[in-house]
Amino acid sequence: MANDVATDATQAATDARPDRRQRFESVRNMVLSMIALCAAVLALFVLNPDEAPENAVRSMEYDVASATAARAAPYDLLSPEGLSDRWRATSVRYDAQGEFGATWRLGFLDPDDEYAALTQADGDAVRFVAEVTRGAEDTGDVERIDGRDWARYEGSKYDALVLREPDVTTVVMGTAPWDRLMHLANALEVRADRT
Repeated sequence: MANDVATDATQAATDARPDRRQRFESVRNMVLSMIALCAAVLALFVLNPDEAPENAVRSMEYDVASATAARAAPYDLLSPEGLSDRWRATSVRYDAQGEFGATWRLGFLDPDDEYAALTQADGDAVRFVAEVTRGAEDTGDVERIDGRDWARYEGSKYDALVLREPDVTTVVMGTAPWDRLMHLANALEVRADRT
């Protein structure tokens, strides 16, 4: 009887321990499962191009925000009119009590996905321009756009067009080429919602 118990214990230990073949099949199954899972994820990525990294920047509407800001701003708030739908607004913000006074900002990606932005403020013009252009310097050149003289600034980060008026400073700047910055500046119109 003792022999039968010892034999049963040995058999149970042998059954509990997987042999080499079972372990190999287990690893093989795990690897095949991972390959199938990776193939499924890749297929979803390829078949869903709207989720591709180049479209990671979300476009937004700015009409309501600019209308609201125009009612609050102590100056004539500008907003672009007539830009093609290839100009995508990516950021919009109005701060009534910003570091440079009442500040309006509107950022875009141009048709070639270069950054271009409009920003206005009624505070210290020199500090404001230096801050938003990241230290761009006045070239002394002037661009005549829609009957107004815009100073041309060049910098290592952004180039800019700057319009200084008695109650507000307007800056159009970005990494976009000059013709796109001028196109944006030319599209600016006073938002009529101001009360």
